[in-house]
Amino acid sequence: MHVQYPRTPHLPWSPGAASDDVRVGELSGLRGQEVVVTEKLDGENTTLYPDGLHARSLDSAHHPSRAWVKALHGRIGAAIPQGWRVCGENLYARHSIAYEELESWFYGFSVWDGGDRCLDWDRTVLFLRRRGVPTPRVLWRGTFDERALRALRLDTERQEGYVVRTVEGFGRAEFTRRVAKWVRPRHVQTDTHWMHAAVVENGLAPAAALWAVRSGAAPDVPALLAAVGMAGEEPASAEAAVADVSASLDALGRSGDARLAGVLAALLRDARRASLAPRLIGPLGLPLARRVADLVGLHPRLHRPYPDEERRTGLVRMSLAADLGVLHAVAAAALNGSAGTEVTEARAQIDWSALYSEDAGLLGEAPLEPLRAGLREALSGLETEAADRCWAEAREAYARGRIAVVEEAVAAVWRWRSGGFPRLIHLVGPSGSGKSTFAGRLPGVDAHVSLDDLRAARGSRADQRDNGDVLRAGLDRLDRALAPGATVVWDATSLNQHQRSLVQAVAQRRDALVTHAVVLVEEAELTRRNAGRAHPVPPDVLASQLHRFTPPYPGQAHRTWYVGPDGDVGDVAGTLGGAASLEGEGV
Repeated sequence: MHVQYPRTPHLPWSPGAASDDVRVGELSGLRGQEVVVTEKLDGENTTLYPDGLHARSLDSAHHPSRAWVKALHGRIGAAIPQGWRVCGENLYARHSIAYEELESWFYGFSVWDGGDRCLDWDRTVLFLRRRGVPTPRVLWRGTFDERALRALRLDTERQEGYVVRTVEGFGRAEFTRRVAKWVRPRHVQTDTHWMHAAVVENGLAPAAALWAVRSGAAPDVPALLAAVGMAGEEPASAEAAVADVSASLDALGRSGDARLAGVLAALLRDARRASLAPRLIGPLGLPLARRVADLVGLHPRLHRPYPDEERRTGLVRMSLAADLGVLHAVAAAALNGSAGTEVTEARAQIDWSALYSEDAGLLGEAPLEPLRAGLREALSGLETEAADRCWAEAREAYARGRIAVVEEAVAAVWRWRSGGFPRLIHLVGPSGSGKSTFAGRLPGVDAHVSLDDLRAARGSRADQRDNGDVLRAGLDRLDRALAPGATVVWDATSLNQHQRSLVQAVAQRRDALVTHAVVLVEEAELTRRNAGRAHPVPPDVLASQLHRFTPPYPGQAHRTWYVGPDGDVGDVAGTLGGAASLEGEGV
């Protein structure tokens, strides 16, 4: 059944309300509620279903401006559950506002389930992102505050207005109490209605190429490289590799960020992982940048032989860092255009690994999520660090084949539920990345072991001649600090797995919860910061550090924090908490 989108009432202070528009009678449906305020876009209201679409009118006829959104629906319609609908704004044709930097010609703003209920805002964003549909820019979020909303200032030459809605979902009957809009004065500023004028396309931003891939469109290699700031850096055989991987991902049913990550990893397969992640943070955000870089770093491992008796354990551990379906697709696409005996053997290794992964149930997007969700429910109420430790131990037991179901996981982690263990926060990153600054902001730290401080106590922070003695002194101090069950920070570059393993051994002896805090900053920014430090490292030393830097993967510690150039944790791995998987809910 097709449903017309309701008329959105104007807020009492909206200057753009016409005489026949509906105004909010009172704001009780918003007061006291957490709300999100998004930019109101100047387009055509459009609703998508699994089997069709329409503009605001249920019997809307064809118009040239609707051809593009029909093509989008052809790609994503099958991913809309039966009985659900996606409502949004078709921005292909210019109306009163000329947009030049759109991420897509269709933005979604609400998703309605089979019970005619609008999803909460966070699930809406997740649902749409998985299908390659962006949402309007968020201007404000918090508990409803009329003064804060009245104080919002928009550029009315470029912005039509804003929409406020409750973050919590609501039924259709509640719409006029839960949603309202503010519209600029005289928001229609054209003499001729846009439908009766020549169609003029709105402009797209470089990021539109990323959203197109998320939605299932054929990747445009030059546009993708431009979108991630690498225009003109097209690798050899890029077109063939990208076409290969996108076909494989479509066969696997991957969409949204999973599809984009796989396509970018195949495109950038020869890049150096340690430098790739920081470079991609700007255009992709830290979580997706890290996942692309991990795919780039891990896919060559599937080209090499692996002992079958250890294969399941290795694949489960690898699944903590990457979607194995995407990883196998990237590994195969990376060989595109190559030939020879070694390539033939590598393809055979990939095929065997994929068959083994499928047999072990590891090729889904989140194969460990049922175990994680079940353990989260069973351990609800546990303090965060105890819960995270239990999850780390449970997934390792699962990787080793010692447990298989939630009940066994619950029984296996009894000794860590009390939280009676030390905590180690292990900083990782080159000089000048901001590790010490980040550590200084951490609450509840009992001891801070800094190798630079130990060198300074010997006479000079820059003196590297006694590094062996300094390291031994630091490890001894760490061992003593962890003994009483304290929270300790290890502050050193810890550039490679060998260096980290020495610290890990001490933590393991003390049964500590280990958290890697990996700081990801671009080389140019590191160079700039280093030049302004009180104790800069020589440029050749910094260059050597960057060359040797191999960030840890998820699973190489109990949990991992990824810290961006702003000094904040932008991504986490290995935690038991967080949003539950929405698989099986149509999301």
